[in-house]
Amino acid sequence: MQVSFATFFRVAGRLPRKHRSGCPVNISLEVFGDRWSLLIVRDLMVRGFRRFGDFEQSGEGIATNILASRLRRLQSAGLVEAEPDPEDRRKVNYRLTEKGIGLAPVMLELLIWGARHENTGAPREVVEHMAANRDAVLAETRRRWEQRDPTPILPWLGGPKR
Repeated sequence: MQVSFATFFRVAGRLPRKHRSGCPVNISLEVFGDRWSLLIVRDLMVRGFRRFGDFEQSGEGIATNILASRLRRLQSAGLVEAEPDPEDRRKVNYRLTEKGIGLAPVMLELLIWGARHENTGAPREVVEHMAANRDAVLAETRRRWEQRDPTPILPWLGGPKR
């Protein structure tokens, strides 16, 4: 039975992952792997990024090979999907899945925590407004995702450069 199970997943292109432990925090961190993955999720969620070139020019200086690798990892984890651009089918747009947009509360808390405890470029009054209105911010984030609205939710981060 084990051979059949492993063969099924190998044919489907995915082997079941073995985790170092059953700790939910550990498993979550294994899914992301590193900061680049979370920054890609952030860019999809709040900056309106969709294309490979958008991520390349995000300002963090991600190398193209790392970017391609992380996008593949996020796709295989079911957090991101790739779809042809409706205007130019030769281009690919990336989009968070339902599982990916489920990270919005985590990303919001990371943003608030970082802005409160470190010197960042985030306007303090905006961050405090977001902290006081978490539910509204999350509802707007979800609305933009559902309606495929690429307008950046955090204007100081900037949007895609087209």
